[in-house]
Amino acid sequence: MTSAAHEALERAARENEKFLWGLCYRMTGVAADADELVQETYARALTKQPARPEELRPWLTRVALNLARDRLRRRKREGYEGPWLPSPVETGEEAVPSVEAELPGGGTTEGRYELLESVSFAFLLALEALTPRQRAVLLLRDVFDYSVKEVGESLGMSETNVKVTHHRAREAMETYDRGRCVPTRELQERTRGALMGFLGALATGDVAAAEALLAEPVRALSDGGGEFYAAKVPVVGVRRVALLYRRLMELRGPADAVELRMFNGLPAVVAEWRNCEPRNAARIVMRVETGPDGRITEVHSVLASRKLGNLRESPLPLGEG
Repeated sequence: MTSAAHEALERAARENEKFLWGLCYRMTGVAADADELVQETYARALTKQPARPEELRPWLTRVALNLARDRLRRRKREGYEGPWLPSPVETGEEAVPSVEAELPGGGTTEGRYELLESVSFAFLLALEALTPRQRAVLLLRDVFDYSVKEVGESLGMSETNVKVTHHRAREAMETYDRGRCVPTRELQERTRGALMGFLGALATGDVAAAEALLAEPVRALSDGGGEFYAAKVPVVGVRRVALLYRRLMELRGPADAVELRMFNGLPAVVAEWRNCEPRNAARIVMRVETGPDGRITEVHSVLASRKLGNLRESPLPLGEG
């Protein structure tokens, strides 16, 4: 590689890193996968590049998407122990998270779905119903606002094939579209109130109050990645979900540190235990989905260490969060 080509690649890496990371994270739902895929994309660029500099971004996009599609196929082939959940990424209070790319004029690459909505757990879980190709087309068309021609060039597909794949992808998203999860301030406050109310009721042993915050048929999903003790199937029903978390609190005892943070556009709790048995997770992120009446429809617990490796350390001591 010539010196000029190397400089062009370094410049492209700086300019496109956030875009490629955001695309790979939405494709796989796992931040650690996105980190690896972006690195692998640039590693391939060191050995092979398009002839013309203006083709570099489309080329990087195509390589990253192909790698992400391979990662999804491998995950499906190898299977996953227990419920699968996305890895949480910290988004803070900003309308556009700092992990996202911005256009030169300061805008974003928003399409049919807003950037923050398209990293919500509800959106990422809905994408699981799509094939890797459908997911790539939907993200480029409806999140990053690519034209049909641009999508075809990025994925090596004809425009007709892009349109057909896009239509089927939207059909697969119809259930999500009927109850979209747009992380507005109102939804964030509603989620915060339900989550803290539920945990507070459990902490004081008020099971009736905890059950009153759950909507039938509420589901609890725990992602231990086969690494920690966790329910291997969804737990369904108000009484069963309340009992599950009440028993977990009794067995684990109070956390040594806990903090309320904003993940994927909505509030969630990070809890840590300093000393615990090997099969008990030392760190858990717990979050909820709520219905229009403010009651909880889903409880998510992410325990798998690969899903939490990107979180910053040292939550506040208990009582100061």
